[in-house]
Amino acid sequence: MDFSLTEDQIAFGQTARQFAKKELKPNAAEWDRESHFPVDVIKKSGELGFLGLYTNPEYDGLGLPRLDSAIVFEELAWGDTSVAAYMSIHNMVAWMVGEYGSDALCQQYLPNMVSGEWLGSYCLTEPNAGSDAASLRTKADKQGDYYVLNGEKTFISGAGSTDVLVVMARTGGAGPKGVSALVVDAHSDGIEYGKNEQKMGWKAQPTRTISFNNVKVPVANRLGEEGQGFSMAMKGLDGGRINIGICAVGTAQAALETATNYVKERSQFGNPIANFQSVQFKLADMLTQTIAARQILYLAASKVDNNDPQASVYCAMAKRLSTDLSFDIANQALQLHGGYGYLNEYPLERHVRDLRVHQILEGTNEIMRVIVSRQMLQDEALSQLR
Repeated sequence: MDFSLTEDQIAFGQTARQFAKKELKPNAAEWDRESHFPVDVIKKSGELGFLGLYTNPEYDGLGLPRLDSAIVFEELAWGDTSVAAYMSIHNMVAWMVGEYGSDALCQQYLPNMVSGEWLGSYCLTEPNAGSDAASLRTKADKQGDYYVLNGEKTFISGAGSTDVLVVMARTGGAGPKGVSALVVDAHSDGIEYGKNEQKMGWKAQPTRTISFNNVKVPVANRLGEEGQGFSMAMKGLDGGRINIGICAVGTAQAALETATNYVKERSQFGNPIANFQSVQFKLADMLTQTIAARQILYLAASKVDNNDPQASVYCAMAKRLSTDLSFDIANQALQLHGGYGYLNEYPLERHVRDLRVHQILEGTNEIMRVIVSRQMLQDEALSQLR
């Protein structure tokens, strides 16, 4: 088993780190303070292919494996967690259109999405359908060549500032088999956006509720067949869990680097605090946790890339472990800074705030445990999870 990265993977990572170092990291604190969504910078990333990482190359995407894409997202998150996380969501939207849309639909949307001219939002969560996504109530009634869309989605990243929505809506009966996926023009008549939510973290991207009031959506904008939407959403969540986990690891890496530099410069009792064994032990644990989190995500990504039948459970394990560890790493980095870590002048408090939501997004970490435990309790399943 070879754990080394290929030359191409290294090159992608280096390009992403350079972009993050130049465009994201210097501005991250200001974007956070001002709740500014840097659309211009996000669009600029499209020039490097970062808005179509695993989108079909036939429609201008790079068509990268999930592992290669994860390497890019980690470096982007090293620069700014919130912006990188939004870019991962946009990539998921573009992938879903390219994977399940008709050729005409792909031609209509994807070139502009991959370039960054159009940005996308993913609309699954509802006020009363969070972890239980199959119970969603947003309805799309077919009337001739159109669906008429009614309902409400909540906690939608980028909402109000994006151009393309992939909406999961009920076109049939109750349960997961009644859900379909629709591509919706975000500027359509009948769409209303709520206030930009005041969040603990992820302030550099807007989060709003979206209300659909008799919105007309062409039947041609459906992804796949009626009733396939929920399975698409679940497959999308596998990749989304890798993305949200690796963005957490990129932030943990940034926090670890900041803390390491700080303890070498900060002196107490006549010595740099890096000379204290308690600090050295803490740093050693933080590095070990960062590498462990990264490697389990790489493993999960490789399972997805190889269509492993157990990929979903590996993605659940990787998302749970990586986001829990990354939050702890950032929190420990803040602790090493003492009172300075609590100040907005330093990046640690932002890292802690941004990372907290990663334990909730793409399925809470409690739901990740449900997925893993259900699978491992099946006959002979445990022996296959290695």
